[in-house]
Amino acid sequence: MFRRLLERIAKALSEAEIPYMVIGGQAVLLYGEPRLTKDIDITLGVDAEGLGKVKAIVEGLRLRILVSDPEGFVKKAMVLPVMDDESGIRVDFIFSFSSYEKQAIERAIEVKFGEIGVRFAALEDVIIHKIVAGRDRDIEDVKVLLLKNPDYDEGYIRRWLNEFDRSLGEKFSRTFERLTEELAR
Repeated sequence: MFRRLLERIAKALSEAEIPYMVIGGQAVLLYGEPRLTKDIDITLGVDAEGLGKVKAIVEGLRLRILVSDPEGFVKKAMVLPVMDDESGIRVDFIFSFSSYEKQAIERAIEVKFGEIGVRFAALEDVIIHKIVAGRDRDIEDVKVLLLKNPDYDEGYIRRWLNEFDRSLGEKFSRTFERLTEELAR
């Protein structure tokens, strides 16, 4: 079910020339190990001004928008939540605006699903997203990703986490340090 929906979405986004990357649980499945995930998270290479194009794609794919005021919701949350009623899968289209997101989308890797290429966030960007999200499930995902993929680009991860620490006043770098030290034991 997920694969078929991902293929449809990837094809539509590519045809509309909207850069994107799959993040979240679906990306963890690519680099980690099987786990339950109930949705698809896709970061788009457009900001909220691209909502019209995204709504046209959503309508063309027969997905149902889950908010009554899409324009207001996207301006506030930078996310358009939709549902594929056929499969019961929720999809969150995340609008991007930062230089980090644009670079991460450029770094995305294409995974072939039959004839369709689906763009997934690079491993390091999945790790960064998960550390920034910071929920218990996300931190567990990071541990699995680090263990299963020991050749990750540590410098890239540290550079962006340090940047987020400075700009957001957070301690994302400390979380990464703690996890790598814990896994090294």
